[in-house]
Amino acid sequence: MRQRVLTMGFFRLLVATALLILASASANAELLIRITEGADSALPIAVVPFAENGQIPPGDKVSTIVQSDLNMSGEFRTLPPSKMLSLPSKREEVFFRDWKMLGQRYVLVGDLSRSADKVTARYELFDVNREERILGERAAAPATNMRSLAHHISDKVYEAITGVQGAFSTKLAYVTLDSFNGKPRYRLQVSDVDGKRARIRLESEEPILSPAWSPDGRQLAYVSFETGKPVIFLHELSSGKRTKIADFPGLNSAPAWSDDGRSLLMTLSKDGNAEIYRMDLQSRQVTKVTNHWAIDTEASWDHTGKGLFFTSDRSGGPQIYHMDRPGAEPRRITFGSRYNARPRPDNEGKYVYYVHQREGAFHIARTNLNTGEETVLTRTQSDESPSVSPNGRMLIYATKQGNDSVLTVISADGGAAYSLPASEGGVREPAWGPLVK
Repeated sequence: MRQRVLTMGFFRLLVATALLILASASANAELLIRITEGADSALPIAVVPFAENGQIPPGDKVSTIVQSDLNMSGEFRTLPPSKMLSLPSKREEVFFRDWKMLGQRYVLVGDLSRSADKVTARYELFDVNREERILGERAAAPATNMRSLAHHISDKVYEAITGVQGAFSTKLAYVTLDSFNGKPRYRLQVSDVDGKRARIRLESEEPILSPAWSPDGRQLAYVSFETGKPVIFLHELSSGKRTKIADFPGLNSAPAWSDDGRSLLMTLSKDGNAEIYRMDLQSRQVTKVTNHWAIDTEASWDHTGKGLFFTSDRSGGPQIYHMDRPGAEPRRITFGSRYNARPRPDNEGKYVYYVHQREGAFHIARTNLNTGEETVLTRTQSDESPSVSPNGRMLIYATKQGNDSVLTVISADGGAAYSLPASEGGVREPAWGPLVK
Protein backbone atom coordinates (compact mmCIF):
# COMPACT_ATOMS: atom_id res chain seq x y z
CA MET A 1 0.00 0.00 0.00
CA ARG A 2 2.81 2.40 0.83
CA GLN A 3 4.32 1.85 -2.63
CA ARG A 4 1.04 2.68 -4.35
CA VAL A 5 0.56 5.88 -2.33
CA LEU A 6 4.10 6.97 -3.09
CA THR A 7 3.65 6.15 -6.77
CA MET A 8 0.51 8.21 -7.24
CA GLY A 9 1.80 11.02 -5.04
CA PHE A 10 5.09 11.32 -6.88
CA PHE A 11 3.33 11.13 -10.24
CA ARG A 12 0.98 13.93 -9.21
CA LEU A 13 3.95 16.00 -8.08
CA LEU A 14 5.63 15.62 -11.48
CA VAL A 15 2.43 16.30 -13.44
CA ALA A 16 1.28 19.23 -11.30
CA THR A 17 3.96 21.56 -12.66
CA ALA A 18 2.73 20.88 -16.19
CA LEU A 19 -0.95 21.52 -15.41
CA LEU A 20 -1.12 24.13 -12.64
CA ILE A 21 -0.66 27.27 -14.73
CA LEU A 22 -2.08 25.75 -17.92
CA ALA A 23 -5.39 24.93 -16.28
CA SER A 24 -6.28 28.57 -15.63
CA ALA A 25 -5.38 29.97 -19.07
CA SER A 26 -7.04 30.33 -22.44
CA ALA A 27 -4.96 29.96 -25.58
CA ASN A 28 -4.88 30.70 -29.27
CA ALA A 29 -2.98 28.54 -31.74
CA GLU A 30 -0.27 30.92 -32.92
CA LEU A 31 2.73 31.91 -30.83
CA LEU A 32 4.44 35.29 -30.85
CA ILE A 33 8.16 36.01 -30.52
CA ARG A 34 9.13 38.46 -27.82
CA ILE A 35 12.79 39.33 -27.21
CA THR A 36 13.34 39.46 -23.45
CA GLU A 37 17.12 39.35 -23.13
CA GLY A 38 20.05 39.43 -25.53
CA ALA A 39 23.54 38.00 -25.23
CA ASP A 40 26.50 40.36 -24.88
CA SER A 41 28.67 37.99 -26.93
CA ALA A 42 26.26 37.83 -29.90
CA LEU A 43 27.90 38.30 -33.30
CA PRO A 44 26.73 41.40 -35.21
CA ILE A 45 25.24 40.57 -38.60
CA ALA A 46 23.39 42.71 -41.14
CA VAL A 47 20.60 40.93 -42.99
CA VAL A 48 19.86 43.35 -45.83
CA PRO A 49 16.26 43.32 -47.12
CA PHE A 50 16.25 41.17 -50.24
CA ALA A 51 15.51 42.86 -53.54
CA GLU A 52 12.29 41.59 -55.16
CA ASN A 53 11.67 40.86 -58.83
CA GLY A 54 8.18 39.91 -59.93
CA GLN A 55 5.06 39.30 -57.87
CA ILE A 56 6.49 38.17 -54.54
CA PRO A 57 3.72 37.01 -52.16
CA PRO A 58 2.75 39.52 -49.44
CA GLY A 59 3.31 38.87 -45.77
CA ASP A 60 6.48 38.56 -43.71
CA LYS A 61 9.57 39.26 -45.78
CA VAL A 62 12.17 36.50 -46.18
CA SER A 63 14.91 38.73 -44.77
CA THR A 64 12.73 39.61 -41.74
CA ILE A 65 12.21 35.92 -40.95
CA VAL A 66 15.96 35.28 -41.28
CA GLN A 67 16.65 38.16 -38.87
CA SER A 68 14.22 36.72 -36.33
CA ASP A 69 15.69 33.22 -36.64
CA LEU A 70 19.26 34.39 -36.08
CA ASN A 71 18.22 36.56 -33.14
CA MET A 72 16.38 33.63 -31.59
CA SER A 73 19.57 31.56 -31.51
CA GLY A 74 21.15 34.02 -29.10
CA GLU A 75 24.39 33.83 -31.06
CA PHE A 76 23.67 36.74 -33.40
CA ARG A 77 22.56 40.35 -33.13
CA THR A 78 21.05 41.73 -36.32
CA LEU A 79 21.25 45.33 -37.49
CA PRO A 80 17.91 47.12 -38.08
CA PRO A 81 17.54 48.09 -41.77
CA SER A 82 16.85 51.69 -40.70
CA LYS A 83 20.48 51.93 -39.53
CA MET A 84 21.99 50.57 -42.76
CA LEU A 85 23.88 53.01 -44.99
CA SER A 86 22.91 51.15 -48.17
CA LEU A 87 20.78 48.18 -49.27
CA PRO A 88 22.96 46.05 -51.56
CA SER A 89 21.59 42.90 -53.16
CA LYS A 90 24.79 41.52 -54.75
CA ARG A 91 28.57 41.47 -54.32
CA GLU A 92 29.28 44.48 -56.51
CA GLU A 93 27.14 46.69 -54.28
CA VAL A 94 28.75 45.69 -50.97
CA PHE A 95 31.18 48.32 -49.63
CA PHE A 96 32.96 46.72 -46.70
CA ARG A 97 34.11 50.02 -45.21
CA ASP A 98 30.49 50.99 -44.57
CA TRP A 99 29.71 47.77 -42.75
CA LYS A 100 32.94 47.99 -40.74
CA MET A 101 31.97 51.48 -39.67
CA LEU A 102 28.63 50.10 -38.48
CA GLY A 103 30.44 47.43 -36.44
CA GLN A 104 29.14 44.47 -38.44
CA ARG A 105 31.01 41.17 -38.60
CA TYR A 106 28.87 39.62 -41.34
CA VAL A 107 26.48 40.88 -44.01
CA LEU A 108 23.86 38.85 -45.91
CA VAL A 109 22.48 40.14 -49.21
CA GLY A 110 20.24 38.65 -51.87
CA ASP A 111 17.24 38.91 -54.12
CA LEU A 112 14.02 37.07 -54.83
CA SER A 113 12.55 36.30 -58.24
CA ARG A 114 9.33 34.60 -59.21
CA SER A 115 8.64 32.26 -62.10
CA ALA A 116 5.11 30.82 -62.29
CA ASP A 117 4.35 29.35 -58.85
CA LYS A 118 7.97 29.21 -57.66
CA VAL A 119 10.12 31.78 -55.86
CA THR A 120 13.91 31.57 -56.14
CA ALA A 121 16.26 33.21 -53.67
CA ARG A 122 19.82 34.08 -54.58
CA TYR A 123 21.83 35.00 -51.50
CA GLU A 124 25.43 35.69 -50.47
CA LEU A 125 27.04 35.91 -47.05
CA PHE A 126 30.20 37.99 -46.53
CA ASP A 127 32.78 38.13 -43.77
CA VAL A 128 33.26 41.88 -43.34
CA ASN A 129 36.64 41.71 -41.59
CA ARG A 130 38.17 39.45 -44.23
CA GLU A 131 36.23 41.09 -47.07
CA GLU A 132 35.35 37.76 -48.65
CA ARG A 133 32.30 35.72 -49.52
CA ILE A 134 31.79 32.66 -47.34
CA LEU A 135 28.45 31.49 -48.73
CA GLY A 136 26.69 31.88 -52.06
CA GLU A 137 23.70 29.79 -53.08
CA ARG A 138 20.33 29.64 -54.75
CA ALA A 139 17.27 28.06 -53.19
CA ALA A 140 13.70 27.75 -54.43
CA ALA A 141 10.30 27.03 -52.90
CA PRO A 142 6.65 27.22 -53.92
CA ALA A 143 5.28 30.73 -53.68
CA THR A 144 2.94 29.46 -50.97
CA ASN A 145 5.85 28.28 -48.81
CA MET A 146 8.01 31.35 -48.34
CA ARG A 147 8.54 30.72 -44.63
CA SER A 148 10.24 27.39 -45.33
CA LEU A 149 12.50 29.13 -47.84
CA ALA A 150 13.46 31.72 -45.21
CA HIS A 151 14.15 29.08 -42.53
CA HIS A 152 16.33 27.19 -45.03
CA ILE A 153 18.42 30.31 -45.63
CA SER A 154 18.73 30.85 -41.87
CA ASP A 155 20.01 27.28 -41.46
CA LYS A 156 22.63 27.77 -44.18
CA VAL A 157 23.83 31.09 -42.77
CA TYR A 158 24.02 29.67 -39.25
CA GLU A 159 26.02 26.65 -40.40
CA ALA A 160 28.39 28.74 -42.57
CA ILE A 161 29.36 30.86 -39.55
CA THR A 162 29.24 28.38 -36.65
CA GLY A 163 30.01 25.08 -38.38
CA VAL A 164 26.91 23.60 -36.71
CA GLN A 165 23.76 22.62 -38.60
CA GLY A 166 20.94 25.12 -38.12
CA ALA A 167 17.65 24.08 -36.51
CA PHE A 168 15.31 26.77 -37.85
CA SER A 169 13.54 24.42 -40.28
CA THR A 170 12.50 22.10 -37.45
CA LYS A 171 9.10 21.96 -35.74
CA LEU A 172 7.70 22.45 -32.25
CA ALA A 173 4.95 20.48 -30.54
CA TYR A 174 3.19 21.93 -27.50
CA VAL A 175 -0.08 21.93 -25.57
CA THR A 176 -2.49 24.84 -25.07
CA LEU A 177 -5.78 25.12 -23.21
CA ASP A 178 -8.90 27.21 -23.58
CA SER A 179 -12.48 26.93 -22.36
CA PHE A 180 -15.42 25.96 -24.58
CA ASN A 181 -18.97 25.94 -23.22
CA GLY A 182 -17.55 26.04 -19.73
CA LYS A 183 -15.39 22.97 -20.27
CA PRO A 184 -11.60 22.80 -20.65
CA ARG A 185 -10.27 22.20 -24.16
CA TYR A 186 -6.71 20.93 -24.43
CA ARG A 187 -5.03 21.24 -27.81
CA LEU A 188 -1.93 19.47 -29.04
CA GLN A 189 -0.38 21.73 -31.68
CA VAL A 190 2.55 21.67 -34.09
CA SER A 191 4.19 24.82 -35.45
CA ASP A 192 7.34 26.15 -37.03
CA VAL A 193 10.18 26.69 -34.59
CA ASP A 194 9.25 30.38 -34.39
CA GLY A 195 5.64 29.56 -33.47
CA LYS A 196 4.16 30.36 -36.88
CA ARG A 197 1.94 28.13 -39.04
CA ALA A 198 0.53 26.34 -36.01
CA ARG A 199 -1.88 23.46 -36.62
CA ILE A 200 -4.08 21.74 -34.05
CA ARG A 201 -3.48 17.99 -34.13
CA LEU A 202 -5.70 16.88 -31.25
CA GLU A 203 -8.42 18.44 -29.08
CA SER A 204 -9.66 16.96 -25.82
CA GLU A 205 -11.48 17.92 -22.65
CA GLU A 206 -8.89 15.91 -20.73
CA PRO A 207 -5.17 16.72 -20.23
CA ILE A 208 -2.56 15.97 -22.91
CA LEU A 209 1.03 15.60 -21.68
CA SER A 210 4.57 14.77 -22.73
CA PRO A 211 4.57 15.01 -26.54
CA ALA A 212 7.67 13.34 -27.98
CA TRP A 213 8.85 13.35 -31.60
CA SER A 214 9.83 10.28 -33.56
CA PRO A 215 13.35 10.53 -35.05
CA ASP A 216 11.96 10.99 -38.58
CA GLY A 217 9.55 13.75 -37.50
CA ARG A 218 6.53 11.86 -38.81
CA GLN A 219 4.93 10.82 -35.52
CA LEU A 220 4.29 12.09 -32.03
CA ALA A 221 3.94 9.97 -28.92
CA TYR A 222 2.05 11.56 -26.03
CA VAL A 223 -0.01 10.89 -22.93
CA SER A 224 -3.77 11.51 -23.06
CA PHE A 225 -6.27 11.29 -20.21
CA GLU A 226 -9.25 11.03 -22.59
CA THR A 227 -10.21 7.60 -21.21
CA GLY A 228 -10.08 8.84 -17.62
CA LYS A 229 -6.52 7.65 -16.97
CA PRO A 230 -3.07 8.27 -18.49
CA VAL A 231 -2.67 6.32 -21.75
CA ILE A 232 0.14 6.58 -24.33
CA PHE A 233 -0.82 7.13 -27.97
CA LEU A 234 1.12 7.28 -31.24
CA HIS A 235 -0.08 9.94 -33.68
CA GLU A 236 0.85 9.87 -37.39
CA LEU A 237 0.95 13.52 -38.43
CA SER A 238 0.36 13.13 -42.17
CA SER A 239 -2.81 11.04 -41.82
CA GLY A 240 -3.97 11.88 -38.30
CA LYS A 241 -4.07 8.15 -37.46
CA ARG A 242 -3.85 7.51 -33.73
CA THR A 243 -2.81 4.23 -32.12
CA LYS A 244 -3.17 3.38 -28.43
CA ILE A 245 0.03 1.59 -27.47
CA ALA A 246 0.17 1.61 -23.66
CA ASP A 247 -3.02 1.18 -21.65
CA PHE A 248 -1.83 -0.98 -18.80
CA PRO A 249 -3.34 -0.80 -15.29
CA GLY A 250 -2.01 2.23 -13.38
CA LEU A 251 0.35 4.76 -14.91
CA ASN A 252 1.30 4.93 -18.59
CA SER A 253 3.48 8.00 -19.00
CA ALA A 254 6.65 9.77 -20.19
CA PRO A 255 7.25 8.26 -23.67
CA ALA A 256 10.72 8.72 -25.22
CA TRP A 257 11.78 7.41 -28.64
CA SER A 258 14.91 5.42 -29.40
CA ASP A 259 17.23 6.82 -32.08
CA ASP A 260 16.13 4.19 -34.60
CA GLY A 261 12.43 4.81 -33.96
CA ARG A 262 11.79 1.15 -33.20
CA SER A 263 11.11 1.40 -29.47
CA LEU A 264 9.87 3.71 -26.74
CA LEU A 265 10.96 4.17 -23.17
CA MET A 266 7.99 4.75 -20.88
CA THR A 267 6.95 4.73 -17.24
CA LEU A 268 4.48 2.01 -16.22
CA SER A 269 3.11 0.97 -12.84
CA LYS A 270 1.32 -2.14 -14.06
CA ASP A 271 3.16 -4.29 -11.49
CA GLY A 272 2.44 -1.95 -8.58
CA ASN A 273 5.40 0.44 -8.65
CA ALA A 274 6.41 3.05 -11.23
CA GLU A 275 9.32 1.66 -13.24
CA ILE A 276 10.89 2.44 -16.59
CA TYR A 277 10.13 0.00 -19.39
CA ARG A 278 11.17 -0.31 -23.01
CA MET A 279 8.51 -1.23 -25.58
CA ASP A 280 9.30 -2.78 -28.95
CA LEU A 281 6.86 -0.96 -31.25
CA GLN A 282 6.52 -3.84 -33.68
CA SER A 283 5.78 -6.62 -31.18
CA ARG A 284 4.40 -4.33 -28.40
CA GLN A 285 6.42 -6.34 -25.91
CA VAL A 286 7.70 -4.43 -22.88
CA THR A 287 10.93 -5.06 -20.99
CA LYS A 288 11.59 -3.67 -17.53
CA VAL A 289 14.62 -1.36 -17.47
CA THR A 290 14.66 -0.36 -13.78
CA ASN A 291 13.71 -2.50 -10.81
CA HIS A 292 13.70 -0.63 -7.52
CA TRP A 293 11.27 0.11 -4.69
CA ALA A 294 11.56 3.84 -5.52
CA ILE A 295 9.69 5.71 -8.25
CA ASP A 296 11.62 5.76 -11.55
CA THR A 297 10.24 7.88 -14.38
CA GLU A 298 10.91 10.47 -17.14
CA ALA A 299 13.56 8.46 -18.98
CA SER A 300 15.49 9.89 -21.93
CA TRP A 301 18.19 8.24 -24.04
CA ASP A 302 21.66 9.76 -23.84
CA HIS A 303 23.67 10.89 -26.88
CA THR A 304 25.01 7.37 -27.50
CA GLY A 305 21.53 5.87 -27.77
CA LYS A 306 22.65 3.11 -25.37
CA GLY A 307 22.47 4.75 -21.96
CA LEU A 308 19.63 6.65 -20.37
CA PHE A 309 18.87 9.41 -17.89
CA PHE A 310 15.84 9.26 -15.63
CA THR A 311 14.23 10.78 -12.54
CA SER A 312 14.10 8.74 -9.33
CA ASP A 313 13.27 9.42 -5.68
CA ARG A 314 15.46 6.58 -4.44
CA SER A 315 17.60 9.12 -2.51
CA GLY A 316 14.55 10.58 -0.74
CA GLY A 317 13.46 13.14 -3.36
CA PRO A 318 13.45 13.51 -7.15
CA GLN A 319 17.00 13.41 -8.58
CA ILE A 320 18.58 12.67 -11.96
CA TYR A 321 20.32 9.33 -12.52
CA HIS A 322 22.18 7.81 -15.45
CA MET A 323 22.54 4.21 -16.63
CA ASP A 324 25.30 3.28 -19.07
CA ARG A 325 22.91 0.69 -20.51
CA PRO A 326 19.47 -0.65 -19.54
CA GLY A 327 19.74 -2.68 -16.36
CA ALA A 328 23.16 -1.32 -15.35
CA GLU A 329 23.78 0.18 -11.91
CA PRO A 330 22.46 3.78 -11.93
CA ARG A 331 24.74 6.70 -11.10
CA ARG A 332 23.32 9.79 -9.44
CA ILE A 333 24.00 12.98 -11.42
CA THR A 334 22.39 15.85 -9.46
CA PHE A 335 23.10 16.97 -5.91
CA GLY A 336 22.44 20.73 -5.88
CA SER A 337 18.92 20.71 -4.41
CA ARG A 338 16.21 18.41 -3.09
CA TYR A 339 14.29 18.48 -6.38
CA ASN A 340 15.79 17.84 -9.84
CA ALA A 341 13.59 16.23 -12.49
CA ARG A 342 12.79 15.74 -16.20
CA PRO A 343 16.30 15.22 -17.61
CA ARG A 344 17.02 16.19 -21.22
CA PRO A 345 20.59 15.51 -22.44
CA ASP A 346 22.36 17.35 -25.24
CA ASN A 347 23.50 15.64 -28.43
CA GLU A 348 27.20 15.54 -27.55
CA GLY A 349 27.22 13.97 -24.08
CA LYS A 350 28.47 17.14 -22.39
CA TYR A 351 25.40 18.38 -20.51
CA VAL A 352 22.08 17.23 -19.13
CA TYR A 353 19.33 19.84 -18.61
CA TYR A 354 16.50 19.52 -16.08
CA VAL A 355 13.99 21.26 -13.79
CA HIS A 356 15.71 22.43 -10.62
CA GLN A 357 14.04 23.72 -7.47
CA ARG A 358 15.78 26.37 -5.39
CA GLU A 359 14.31 28.52 -2.59
CA GLY A 360 10.77 27.61 -3.57
CA ALA A 361 11.17 28.46 -7.26
CA PHE A 362 11.54 26.13 -10.23
CA HIS A 363 14.33 26.91 -12.70
CA ILE A 364 16.05 25.20 -15.62
CA ALA A 365 19.57 24.04 -14.78
CA ARG A 366 22.26 21.93 -16.37
CA THR A 367 25.04 19.71 -15.10
CA ASN A 368 28.36 19.29 -16.87
CA LEU A 369 28.70 15.52 -17.15
CA ASN A 370 32.50 15.69 -17.19
CA THR A 371 33.01 17.94 -14.17
CA GLY A 372 29.74 17.62 -12.26
CA GLU A 373 29.39 21.40 -12.17
CA GLU A 374 25.79 22.59 -11.95
CA THR A 375 24.62 25.87 -13.53
CA VAL A 376 21.20 27.43 -13.07
CA LEU A 377 20.27 28.93 -16.47
CA THR A 378 16.98 30.74 -15.82
CA ARG A 379 15.83 33.41 -13.39
CA THR A 380 12.06 33.12 -13.73
CA GLN A 381 10.07 31.43 -10.98
CA SER A 382 7.97 28.66 -12.56
CA ASP A 383 10.07 27.00 -15.27
CA GLU A 384 9.30 23.51 -16.55
CA SER A 385 9.52 21.02 -19.42
CA PRO A 386 12.94 21.72 -20.98
CA SER A 387 13.54 20.47 -24.52
CA VAL A 388 16.92 20.72 -26.28
CA SER A 389 17.17 21.75 -29.93
CA PRO A 390 18.42 18.92 -32.19
CA ASN A 391 21.71 20.75 -32.82
CA GLY A 392 22.26 21.19 -29.07
CA ARG A 393 22.64 24.98 -29.27
CA MET A 394 19.25 26.13 -27.95
CA LEU A 395 16.77 25.14 -25.28
CA ILE A 396 13.02 25.72 -25.07
CA TYR A 397 11.02 25.52 -21.87
CA ALA A 398 7.69 26.65 -20.42
CA THR A 399 7.45 29.44 -17.85
CA LYS A 400 5.12 32.15 -16.61
CA GLN A 401 5.07 35.88 -17.45
CA GLY A 402 2.52 37.74 -15.37
CA ASN A 403 -0.75 35.86 -15.79
CA ASP A 404 0.34 34.19 -19.02
CA SER A 405 2.25 30.97 -19.52
CA VAL A 406 4.71 31.14 -22.40
CA LEU A 407 7.45 29.22 -24.12
CA THR A 408 10.93 30.68 -23.88
CA VAL A 409 13.93 29.88 -26.08
CA ILE A 410 17.39 30.41 -24.59
CA SER A 411 20.87 29.72 -25.85
CA ALA A 412 22.24 26.53 -24.30
CA ASP A 413 24.46 28.52 -21.95
CA GLY A 414 21.54 30.68 -20.80
CA GLY A 415 23.04 33.81 -22.36
CA ALA A 416 19.97 34.96 -24.29
CA ALA A 417 16.22 34.54 -23.97
CA TYR A 418 13.35 34.88 -26.45
CA SER A 419 9.75 34.29 -25.38
CA LEU A 420 7.06 32.72 -27.56
CA PRO A 421 3.78 33.52 -25.79
CA ALA A 422 0.46 32.45 -27.25
CA SER A 423 -1.66 35.23 -28.72
CA GLU A 424 -3.95 34.76 -25.72
CA GLY A 425 -3.56 32.71 -22.56
CA GLY A 426 -1.05 29.93 -22.01
CA VAL A 427 1.04 27.23 -23.59
CA ARG A 428 2.98 24.31 -22.09
CA GLU A 429 4.76 21.00 -22.69
CA PRO A 430 7.12 22.00 -25.55
CA ALA A 431 8.93 19.34 -27.56
CA TRP A 432 11.54 20.36 -30.14
CA GLY A 433 11.36 18.28 -33.30
CA PRO A 434 14.29 16.51 -35.00
CA LEU A 435 16.48 17.63 -37.88
CA VAL A 436 14.86 16.15 -40.96
CA LYS A 437 16.39 16.19 -44.44
